[in-house]
Amino acid sequence: MGEKSKSRGFLGWFLVLVILALVVGAVVYTIKKKMDNKKDNKPAPVPGPPGSVDKKYSDALKIAMQFFDVQKSGRLEDNKISWRGNSALTDGSEAKLDLSKGMYDAGDHMKFGFPMAFTATVLSWAILEYGDQMEAVNQLQPAQESLKWITDFLVNAHPSDNVLYIQVGDPEADHKCWERPEDMKEKRPLTQVNESVPGTEVAAETAAALASASLVFKAADSTYSSTLLRHAKQLFSFADNNRGSYSENIPEVATYYNSTGYGDELLWAASWLYHATGDQSYLGYVTGENGKQFAQWGSPTWFSWDNKLAGTQVLLSRLSFFGAKGASGNSGLENYRKSAEDVMCGLLPKSPSATSSRTDGGLIWVSEWNSLQHPVASAFLAALYGDYMLTSQTPKLTCGDNSFKPSDLRKFAKSQADYVLGSNPLKMSFLVGYGDKYPQYVHHRGASIPVDATTGCSDGFQWLTSPKPNPNVAVGALVGGPFLNETFIDSRNNSMQAEPTTYNSALIVGLLSSLVTTSSAVKSFT
Repeated sequence: MGEKSKSRGFLGWFLVLVILALVVGAVVYTIKKKMDNKKDNKPAPVPGPPGSVDKKYSDALKIAMQFFDVQKSGRLEDNKISWRGNSALTDGSEAKLDLSKGMYDAGDHMKFGFPMAFTATVLSWAILEYGDQMEAVNQLQPAQESLKWITDFLVNAHPSDNVLYIQVGDPEADHKCWERPEDMKEKRPLTQVNESVPGTEVAAETAAALASASLVFKAADSTYSSTLLRHAKQLFSFADNNRGSYSENIPEVATYYNSTGYGDELLWAASWLYHATGDQSYLGYVTGENGKQFAQWGSPTWFSWDNKLAGTQVLLSRLSFFGAKGASGNSGLENYRKSAEDVMCGLLPKSPSATSSRTDGGLIWVSEWNSLQHPVASAFLAALYGDYMLTSQTPKLTCGDNSFKPSDLRKFAKSQADYVLGSNPLKMSFLVGYGDKYPQYVHHRGASIPVDATTGCSDGFQWLTSPKPNPNVAVGALVGGPFLNETFIDSRNNSMQAEPTTYNSALIVGLLSSLVTTSSAVKSFT
């Protein structure tokens, strides 16, 4: 009887100790969680002027910037690419215009206005946001020079208010030739959009390009900046007042750059015009009925030459981050910022809403054609958004029940850049000229043909099928990229994976510029 009483007593005390331990543990956990939350809610310090340079990204940026020189058309100035020379000097002559400048689109010799304008818009954005970081590694001037090479072309391609030349060359004829651009003798017909044959998306994208570039050149050349802005305003009015898809009205362009809609370009262009002018009517345009019709708030999309919605959302979110005039209490702007947050939550790998569109190695992967466009574009947007958070002292981004810091967005951006530069299962850089191992058979006419070779239109195909590596390095080219299973076939005939594009270069330049060093984001472009 006594032994049983003792055992019950011990058991009672044991239960009391267990309960006490659980209570103490719960209290400690609660306190720790509150302290962690308090710590999470404390914003990271705002970086000052550009700090120490990361050599990896600096070296890569210097290489990536050179592809713009590889792609230049016209009479070259201070030519830095030994195997390139003057080309397409009579482009535009049939309309008594000088359309000799601009850049070739990819490995061919076409000038497609839609992706070329996007190239200019993204390059302008990169300069506006990260010009100080480019300057830290002597890349600001090359970026500005390349931008102007495109905007000079775009201005000349807009000879009157409601006429825009959107294409130089016949893609069918161009793709039947394999020759150096310096040796082209084929006719180079022009394609235009106008009031009778509208092309809203290409006109609006060109407006975005010229509006954003006007900000780039505003301090250094106010006259040129004003010219760009005047054309941008005219083109936006033309695009908006004469709505119609260019790929529906000119079906032959759909084979190469088919547009899936023009609403995103209208919002994108109006957003850039607001930044360039401060005119509240442009802000009202994107936050009012047009926003409701075209913005697809709450439905994250991929940023690309065809779809500008995610870019527009991030660009407009900077207004609410930095308290721009008209931003306070603007529900439309809040919709853009919330949509931008949704995009970011989809990119962060540990977010509950993280996209499953990734390779096993962690690369965002959306399309087998030009697969690197989407991860590089996404990483560029993530870097921007993270810098907006950091500079505005916004401590965290909430994704479901999880929260993330600006450093998490930067970590994601770095992961995509590092994959491109060689941290991938193939241990290969997809940026030509960077690292010890990169594609040798880039699908690029000029790079594949020896400078001293004499070829016509068709006999140059011997260089397309040659088993030898390209005799000329298309330095800075960002090739299409890997398949979902992370394989890459280095073959000149593999245009799906081995062909570079000029707009991809703008995106990788933007991404690398954001990573070269750290500095606070500019709160206003003006």
